[in-house]
Amino acid sequence: MIHVRRSFDPNAIRFVIFDLDGTLIDSRLDLVHSVNAALRHIERPELPADVIASYVGDGAPILIQRALGGEASNEELVRKGLQFFLSYYREHKLDHTTVYGGVKEGLTMIQRAANGAPRAMAVLSNKPVGPSRAIVEALGLGRFFAQVYGGNSFSTKKPNPEGARKLLEENGVRPEHAAIVGDSYVDVETGRNAGMWTVAVNYGFAPHTLENCPPDVQVDTPGELAQLFA
Repeated sequence: MIHVRRSFDPNAIRFVIFDLDGTLIDSRLDLVHSVNAALRHIERPELPADVIASYVGDGAPILIQRALGGEASNEELVRKGLQFFLSYYREHKLDHTTVYGGVKEGLTMIQRAANGAPRAMAVLSNKPVGPSRAIVEALGLGRFFAQVYGGNSFSTKKPNPEGARKLLEENGVRPEHAAIVGDSYVDVETGRNAGMWTVAVNYGFAPHTLENCPPDVQVDTPGELAQLFA
């Protein structure tokens, strides 16, 4: 079901920014395995998959800090865990990661603007840019996006609007003619901070975070997402 809190005219949307993990791709298992590998490396107990998945969205350093819980203030432990996590994830980022069913078809529809002109689209993730671009290309999503930026592409991460504003500038689009799509409060706050329309998907990692940070529109499936922009 499409849940509308504040409606926008799809004909007015010329540019769409997408989150990556939990929005376009199901990377849950590879992230879980990588975090638990890092925890084993620093001799700490592994965590359940659901717990780790709930920690995803704010970038790798915060992910490791959350996984360490009460030991997150131990900077040396966090550094060691983060270093191993990044190294392990680079090697295993595509072991189990897949594109959500219906996403490619949805992107094809979204790219075709209702007025006949193609919409520009980009990816803005808090995942490091190297793995982000590698995953986008390996899974056949590269043809949809003019730009793919990650959590280390700018001096700040989402929900700071720096990355979103840079993308708007590069595409020559005003915020009111753009939307951001993601699965958590991080993306909603990013869109708000940049003055964009906000759309959230309920099938991702963190729909529970949207309760206190509702988007303009919420959808349950990639098909509904395509319908929204059509």
